Amino acid sequence: MSEMNPFQREDIRSSERAGIRIGIIGPQAMVSRIILAVKKFPTLEPVVRYSRDELETPSLADVIKHEIDVLLLCGPVPYRNVLEKVESAIPVHYIRYNETGLYKAFYKIQREVGIKEATTKAVSADTLTPMMAKRFLEEIGDEGLEMICYDNVNYPTREQLVGFHRDNFHKGITSGALTGLHSVSAELTAMGIPNEWMVPTTQDIVVALERALLSTDARKSKESQIVVGLINVDGFAKIIERHPSENDIQKLKLNIHRMLLDYVDSLRGHLTHLGGDEYLFFTTRGIFEQETAGYKRVPLASEIYKTYQLTLSIGVGFGRTANEAGSNARMALRKSKEGNGNVCFIVREDKGIIGPLEMADGLLNDLELIDPEWVRKTENASMSSTYLSRLLVNYARTGKKDYNVQELALLFNITVRSTHRLLLEWSDHGLVENSSMEKVPRGRPRQIFRFAFLEERMTAAALDGTPQS
Repeated sequence: MSEMNPFQREDIRSSERAGIRIGIIGPQAMVSRIILAVKKFPTLEPVVRYSRDELETPSLADVIKHEIDVLLLCGPVPYRNVLEKVESAIPVHYIRYNETGLYKAFYKIQREVGIKEATTKAVSADTLTPMMAKRFLEEIGDEGLEMICYDNVNYPTREQLVGFHRDNFHKGITSGALTGLHSVSAELTAMGIPNEWMVPTTQDIVVALERALLSTDARKSKESQIVVGLINVDGFAKIIERHPSENDIQKLKLNIHRMLLDYVDSLRGHLTHLGGDEYLFFTTRGIFEQETAGYKRVPLASEIYKTYQLTLSIGVGFGRTANEAGSNARMALRKSKEGNGNVCFIVREDKGIIGPLEMADGLLNDLELIDPEWVRKTENASMSSTYLSRLLVNYARTGKKDYNVQELALLFNITVRSTHRLLLEWSDHGLVENSSMEKVPRGRPRQIFRFAFLEERMTAAALDGTPQS
């Protein structure tokens, strides 16, 4: 038997283990780290393929798709390549990055080219959201430093990323590049452009493995589940008033309808216009999860904003029956409107809430799930759906969980006196706690209140819809 090419194939099997077979494809250095993390999951049985670059990923995935229960990839570009080129019913996941990997890569490139002392105090970055870059820059406290993120399309090609970093560097806009793709890093190095490969942390890998593991059990019964969605065009009446003729209004409605049809077609779903500014669509849960990158973002919102400067409120419902899914979709849309629009919420069959999903502004943190227990707890504490929605949306956009009374009154559009009364009740139910005192130039210090549950509510169960035990 001829010797096996180590870059093409390596099966890791154990006769003593019988569990879930997870396909892992990526650069050898990255895959080796994933295999170490897999040891923490005794039910996972890895089937590994090494790839030189993401262009090989679809063909390797096509070879092993019948041997595995779930597939894990090393980034968003190979993930999109597989979704576009490989027909398969198995769940596909990729490792997402957080700021920890960004810190490590930044300080490496800082030592190499001295970004902070350079004439051009900027770096280009891919794989990061603008919010992640914003939080990073605020944390290091260098106001002169700039991070230019690639955000032209949701799933760029390697050539687009290389061109983005190259053009910024050659035009003198940046002094270096940070990339989440090993192949992009190698190509930039060959061009003589200073760069660092942002390697996921061990925690990033573990979270991805947890999601993959959970999806296999839940997806078998839920990937074909019917999903109901409601789309509302924010402020449509005011938009119509700006158009001088009925002909222009009808053209706008047709264009919006056409764009919504294209999006629902990508979901392989069905769209119905309910009249006025509201639309109803149906799709399946598995497809909806894929197209929203694991319940993270809604590409439609970005496209319709760029084209028509319109924002959307979207409510999506999961359910064991079509009736339940429809009721949950209406509840989710209500939460989106109560959050002042331009957001999407998902209400699951157990009344857990996922969201808000990233919309046109691109400034949302990676939020996942507020579980049903917390939803019931907020209701029992007289925290209305409107107040909860606005807290969630504001936390998603700013990361803010500490407020003084005046800020809360402004957020909820109520009086300071009513806010004090609500805070007392919420404090009794453990939803809010006294955090610190804020000094003011004149008058007594202000009490700061913290909504700790906004941070504590995160759970990996959001991706597959499995309730917490």
